[in-house]
Amino acid sequence: MSQQSAMGLPPGMYQPPGPPLMGMPPGMPQQLATGLPPGMYQPPAMGAPPGPPGMGMPSGMSQPPGMGLPPGMSQPPGMGMSSGMPQPSGMGMPPGMSQQPGMGMPPGMSQQPGMGMPQGMPQPPGMGMSQGMSQQPGMGMPPGMGLPPGIPQPPGMGMNSQSGMMAYDQAPRGLHLSSLPSAVQVFDDDRQTRSGLFPTGYPNAEQPPLSNTEFFGQDQGNCNPKFMRSSLYCVPLNHDILKQTSIPFAVSLTPFANLSTSEHPLPVVDLGDLGPVRCHRCKAYICAFMEFVDGGRKFKCPFCHTATQVDEMYFAHLDHTGRRTDIQHRPELCFGSYEFVATKLYCKNGIPPKQPAFIFMLDVSYNAVRNGLVTLFCQKLPELLRQLPKDYNQEKSSMRIGFATYDQSIHFYNLANPTRPEMMIANDVADVFVPFVEGFFVNYDNAEDALKRCLIQVKKNFAETRITEPMLGPAIQAGIEALRAADCAGKVFVFHTTLPTFDAPGRLKNREDRKVLGTDKEKIQLSPAVDYYSKLGEECIKVGCSVDLFLFPNSNVDLASIAPVCSTSGGAVYKYQYFDADRDGERFLKDLQHNISRPIAFDIMMRVRTSTGIRPTGFYGNFYMQNTTDIEVGTLDSDKGMSIEIKYDDKLDEQTPVAIQTAVLFTSVSGQRRLRIHNLSLPASADYQNVYRYADIDSVVDYFFKYAAKAIREKNPKDLREELTHRCAQILATYREKCSNQSPASQLVLPEGLKLFPLYVGCILRNDAIGGGSEMTVDDRTWLMSMVPSMRVDLAIRGLYPLVLPLTKLKEVLTENSNVSVFNAISPVRASYEFLNPSEVYLIENGMIGFIWIGHNAPQDFCSEIFNVATLQHLDTETHHIPVRENPSNVALHNLLAQLNKNRPYSLKTFIIKQQDSLESWMKKFLVEDKYATGSASYVDFLCEIHREIRTIIS
Repeated sequence: MSQQSAMGLPPGMYQPPGPPLMGMPPGMPQQLATGLPPGMYQPPAMGAPPGPPGMGMPSGMSQPPGMGLPPGMSQPPGMGMSSGMPQPSGMGMPPGMSQQPGMGMPPGMSQQPGMGMPQGMPQPPGMGMSQGMSQQPGMGMPPGMGLPPGIPQPPGMGMNSQSGMMAYDQAPRGLHLSSLPSAVQVFDDDRQTRSGLFPTGYPNAEQPPLSNTEFFGQDQGNCNPKFMRSSLYCVPLNHDILKQTSIPFAVSLTPFANLSTSEHPLPVVDLGDLGPVRCHRCKAYICAFMEFVDGGRKFKCPFCHTATQVDEMYFAHLDHTGRRTDIQHRPELCFGSYEFVATKLYCKNGIPPKQPAFIFMLDVSYNAVRNGLVTLFCQKLPELLRQLPKDYNQEKSSMRIGFATYDQSIHFYNLANPTRPEMMIANDVADVFVPFVEGFFVNYDNAEDALKRCLIQVKKNFAETRITEPMLGPAIQAGIEALRAADCAGKVFVFHTTLPTFDAPGRLKNREDRKVLGTDKEKIQLSPAVDYYSKLGEECIKVGCSVDLFLFPNSNVDLASIAPVCSTSGGAVYKYQYFDADRDGERFLKDLQHNISRPIAFDIMMRVRTSTGIRPTGFYGNFYMQNTTDIEVGTLDSDKGMSIEIKYDDKLDEQTPVAIQTAVLFTSVSGQRRLRIHNLSLPASADYQNVYRYADIDSVVDYFFKYAAKAIREKNPKDLREELTHRCAQILATYREKCSNQSPASQLVLPEGLKLFPLYVGCILRNDAIGGGSEMTVDDRTWLMSMVPSMRVDLAIRGLYPLVLPLTKLKEVLTENSNVSVFNAISPVRASYEFLNPSEVYLIENGMIGFIWIGHNAPQDFCSEIFNVATLQHLDTETHHIPVRENPSNVALHNLLAQLNKNRPYSLKTFIIKQQDSLESWMKKFLVEDKYATGSASYVDFLCEIHREIRTIIS
């Protein structure tokens, strides 16, 4: 498995945490000492910024009735712009200048290569601005608002006298959309000021760039935010402050995030029989926050504050600064993320695991043959399997594979003989068993020829099938039992076409009633009709596997009943409605290719530990929990995320940092049992200004999105809407009372860091996963609901606020170099119809669905280059096909789509729409700042509603 990290150093060069290097005046760039002793690693060149991370997830998937929305926005009375407001984001910084956190530079100045630090040289932990250094006049801090030690100034964030707030007064003419905080502007400002190198900070974590900003992290003792990011980078001192602010304290986790080529793989620490070093009391793992005392014979735990005796095998003397003399060779004492090789104590029954396996279960019933799935799958699978995942520095993948087909019986294939693959049929579907294990699981390098012959035979054997009712449950059960019989972890890929109505375990009936969606009765339709598939998911946990379900339906398949086998085990659902191999085959193959090749871990046990006074209590994601602390999941890959909420048990100490550690016990693709550790240290404060200033909007929104996806299964839609609306208003009302009480009572005040929060809450409420109604199918609603809990943060943000990108100047950016970020030259526009220019062509995408919208007066030459048509009237918008042509505009568009699809679990399904086409009414659902025909409020209207609620709370 390819494991990426953000170390900033090649393997072995470990820069110890601690105070700045000696002998330099405070605040000046500090040159690392030369003359490294033998065995220490030289720093690499910094490297170019990485390619764009994956963005996206769904906002709406089903086409509602043809209801249009006229361009323009309503002007609700009662709110207007105050004179001179709002304060633009980033005010107080010279244009184009960014402050790199912790880089030893005065706030507001950008670190230039060669200014005291060799280019690419990692910043030693603790090398930030010297404590007590004065704040430069006009550089972002309000009068009298000095920050306590350890709390960094957010780069590029200028504050006015009201702490960076944005304010809006009442006015008879109301508000116009362009006067409200713009998500596009915030994204653009963050890209310009925060992209590139991001040092993670030490001893406390720096506030990270936005999740969709292209940055590469330099691990200084706190983990890369791509692995774990907090909703608060200054933690309230006690529960009362947190309760009053109503901001959730949560961490967003993607433990196996796939990082850029500019970020280095996690170091793997092998301590032999000693195993991972842990606190004897709370069992936290050794990390950079541990303090060694008593001459190095003990270490003090930052989680429970007790001292643990150091084993003789791990002992090292301390230098005159109190640090271990071997710290350069101890990555676990230098970095925020690393892995331990686990001993037998961490293995089931004390036996080291075997190499994991992928099992492919293919439906070969009539529908699968007719729509081209069987032929396409059999043709392309051998090529896809050449990209099986492998561990870092592993030459070849050691993953094993197994293959079976099914209809009303299950057909197992023995691939041990390269010239004569054998098929064995299991007809007893009530009590599934695997007829053989030896030969079913094979190393692909040795069995490629056998698999190719087998797939050719499958196409022939089932070409004339007339079986229309395949089973599903026994096929999944067979995959699980095969892994159990082989005593290995793995994943079961299932490719299925119809509602499983055949008389076998897991049989389902069509019960779809889409009229109840959006009403109090929708919970019945969105809940499983049987618990069979949920129990299969629990069986997966015992075996250490997950199920990924690829569906190709023409009608309802009761996904609400089937999906729990995926969500419980850590798998995912892919859905290709009305699948046609010629039209949808490429998208399906890209999804499968990404799934097969991405970094993945198996048989996982995970726990989040926190320092004294707080503890994790809320768990949002696709996994299984038998108790209140341990997360169990069959697989975790680079696309799977989760959110963990943290509550208070006691008051915190302002002088003691808050420590959070995520420990993941897993089996790697090479079959090695390991522990992956991620650490985060945060300051605590009783100052409300600091709590709001260092809130991370992406993590806050990620928490609320996942919370809503869980709550909608238990609450009716109206109650959930009222709850989220009130919570949003409470967050802003407390800011108004505690941080901006001098403002007039009629004024709406938004904190700089959370000024987009009302927009995002509105997007959550109108998102089809949360608020989808009878205009969509029950299966589509269930599908979207199953995705949200495991979304990465960046995918969740893109799913809520789509990207709207003008295309006509694209060829100037992406023709020659497909790796150049399009955002460096072309600015997106706001997701509102009034911002669409009829003389332009736009891509509107949310990570799953993409629209190419062509205005009435779009340039004819551009459309001709893209679509190969003489005039727009000749453009066929029924096939939604973008031809491949050798001209600058066409090449640039395909490069853009490839760039957006990179590092995403789902490839875009793209529709081509001319202005005022019938499909435009559906597309308008993705323009989330506008009012939508099904009742979703516009951004302006929702902000007015929030303002009224704030005034009610304050009064």
